[in-house]
Amino acid sequence: QVQLVESGGGLVQAGGSLRLSCAASGTIRSINAMGWYRQAPGKQRELVAAITSGGSTNYADSVRGRFTISRDNAKNTVYLQMNSLKPEDTAVYYCNANIRPTSWGHTDNYWGQGTQVTVSS
Repeated sequence: QVQLVESGGGLVQAGGSLRLSCAASGTIRSINAMGWYRQAPGKQRELVAAITSGGSTNYADSVRGRFTISRDNAKNTVYLQMNSLKPEDTAVYYCNANIRPTSWGHTDNYWGQGTQVTVSS
C-alpha cells in the first residue's frame, strides 16, 4: 500500500507565504515524479508544479517565479514553497506521485487527501 500525507495548508494574507509538504510511505520501489495540483471551487483540477527524481521541474505559468517545488528523495517527500500568495491561489492542493511499488510492477499515480489553502485580500 502507498499513502501520501500532506501538511502545511492554512489561511494567509495576500503577499504571505506557505510551505506545503507531502510524504509518500508504504510499498515503494521507486518514485518517478511528484507534483502538486490544485482545484478551486467550480474549476477543474490543474497542475501547479511537478518534479522528477532527477530534479527536472515544471510550473504552471500562473505560479512561475512565485512557487518553488523541491524534493527529498531519501525521505520520499516533496515540498511546495509558495511566496507572494494571491487570492486566486485559493484552492485545495493535492499531492500526486507516480510510483513503482515493486520491481516487477507497473507505475501508478497516487493522490493525497488534499489540503486547503486560503489567501485573503
